[in-house]
Amino acid sequence: MSRDEEWFDDEAGPVVRPYAVTGGRTRPSKGSLELVALVTTTSHGRAAATSLDHEQRAIAALCLRLQSIVEISARLNIPVGVVRVLVGDMLDAGLVTVHRPARPTNRPDQALIEKVLSGLQAL
Repeated sequence: MSRDEEWFDDEAGPVVRPYAVTGGRTRPSKGSLELVALVTTTSHGRAAATSLDHEQRAIAALCLRLQSIVEISARLNIPVGVVRVLVGDMLDAGLVTVHRPARPTNRPDQALIEKVLSGLQAL
């Protein structure tokens, strides 16, 4: 039986609970990471991969190609909250780079929004 098989029960899922993987944290230490934020492994992350924890090693391997937070969660079957914390830790350590989505800087004019709302209510 391999080491990974010791920590997984086919019927129950992972034996180690998500809060154990993140040390009880539910948010990254600095800010938050959007579900669509794109993650890629840095050269430092590739070099350090063998010394990382199992989950971080899997994230580093997966993110050799650009992946979003939600893709990492789905592909590795790790809860998205755990992925956010782990990627945040990896970002702090310089193991990954995160490309955040652009946020719109200009809001539509309030008069335009009111016209659209009025039009929708007329339907």
